[in-house]
Amino acid sequence: MPMPSTFPRRGTFSDNPDEYAESIRAVCAQRDRWLGYGLKSGPSDRTTAESAVAQLYRKSGHPDPQFVWVPSPAAAAELITARTLANNADVGARIASILSDSRHRMDQRIDRRQIEWPQQYFYSDRNAQRDLVARIDVSRRSPTDAARAGISPDPIIRRTVRKSLHTSLFDGVATAVRSLAPHPFGTVSWYGQQEAHRVAYYDIYRSFGLMTFGHEDNELLDIQSALVESTGWWWAFDDIAVMSERPTVLHTEPIPDPVHGEVRLHNSSSPAVEFGDGSGVHVLNGTVVPKWVIHDPTVERITVERNVEIRRSAIERIGWDAYLDRAGLRLVDTDDDPGNPGCTLQLFATPAGWGGEGRILLAVNGSRERDGERRRYGLRVPGAFSSAVDAAGWTYGLAGADYGRLLRRT
Repeated sequence: MPMPSTFPRRGTFSDNPDEYAESIRAVCAQRDRWLGYGLKSGPSDRTTAESAVAQLYRKSGHPDPQFVWVPSPAAAAELITARTLANNADVGARIASILSDSRHRMDQRIDRRQIEWPQQYFYSDRNAQRDLVARIDVSRRSPTDAARAGISPDPIIRRTVRKSLHTSLFDGVATAVRSLAPHPFGTVSWYGQQEAHRVAYYDIYRSFGLMTFGHEDNELLDIQSALVESTGWWWAFDDIAVMSERPTVLHTEPIPDPVHGEVRLHNSSSPAVEFGDGSGVHVLNGTVVPKWVIHDPTVERITVERNVEIRRSAIERIGWDAYLDRAGLRLVDTDDDPGNPGCTLQLFATPAGWGGEGRILLAVNGSRERDGERRRYGLRVPGAFSSAVDAAGWTYGLAGADYGRLLRRT
């Protein structure tokens, strides 16, 4: 990636607020480029991927492996188990150690670097308390607003690059795909394109002139960059590298009110992630769900479902009004929502099959969805509540009387 010519190579950005904000905007653009790699579907670039993996084998002291390509992580799990490849995974452990050591060295260099900001105007990363305040501020502000507020680049880059991509790709996509390929073979997995959060973080530091790394670490970072850009998941064994193709389909949506560009998996009609062999994962608004939640949600299935998030997704699929009518839930209390003017709180007894006596508090979200609507949602609350306002206060850690004095909740 070419270096933006306007950025100085002195370890930081301009101390002019507008120029600094523009530099952070460029960082976000690069983050989005890496996010695109992590979400990319379609055939892998096998030549580039095999070359990168072969380099890692050589660095670990092993000869180039035989490459076996499979259509999905699920197919990889079957292959690895059937051929008992996990018994020959010394090279995998060695590669993992090499990459871990490299990240540790780069983290140490970033932690030690001296920020060249005027002390009276900018937060200092050398002061732990101020650094904590900066991290909290960055989580709530847009990256450019954080820059104009004088927060140094380090907490901004950590939040808007590393944490943002980790949330979207590693916590989101990789976690969903992992449900297709659990770990019966007990070996190290590399997530290829969904490891962009690690690679992007270090690459942005070096590409924008904020940090220089050693020759070995730069080489390893280039190899990992090639893997993120070219392939999906892969596994290293002593003689064989098992390589999974990328998904053929991958659907996402922005999370509500994203500050740092985060997305989540979502598709309301078919799998959100699907591979060439037909394996796939159904996901609604970031929650992995069984196929029945998408295609045939029923009160009976919801009643016996033990997973709270799956149950919630299925109810929302039907619609709370329809579910309450079909399930015949008993209304315990209803009241105006003091934290949400014009909206109503409803408290229902839970169905018998939900396990233990409890209540469902039905409320209206304080913020609007992407389509402009304000979603109704249900929360499980203790069975001791008989007041809807008291139950709402409990969800915020407040007594009902204190919740009643809120101007507005979010």
